[in-house]
Amino acid sequence: MTQRTRLTWRGDQVLNGTQEGAARGLRIAGEHVLAKSRELVPIEEGTLERSGVATVDASSLTAAVSYDTPYAVRQHEELNYQHDAGRSAKYLERALTEQAATVSALIAAQVRRSLNG
Repeated sequence: MTQRTRLTWRGDQVLNGTQEGAARGLRIAGEHVLAKSRELVPIEEGTLERSGVATVDASSLTAAVSYDTPYAVRQHEELNYQHDAGRSAKYLERALTEQAATVSALIAAQVRRSLNG
């Protein structure tokens, strides 16, 4: 006697869930990179640090972390500037590079969460 099992394909539901999980993971990961970069950003009055934001475009599954002052790029790129202890140029690049494994884990955890329920 053959036992039959009926399956219902819910591919669209799964894809929507993983897209939402990935977007949620990107948001969490972006905020994480922002927080880590704020620990490194050159600080004089705190204006540059406060200008940092993390954004997510859920439709394209892209995240961005940016700083919005007229001198943000210069502070990031100028390696010869003197900074307070623990603060440095390449504050955003360094944070992203150092946190790459954590960023991947944060996104993966949210995608798994969306698949599990």
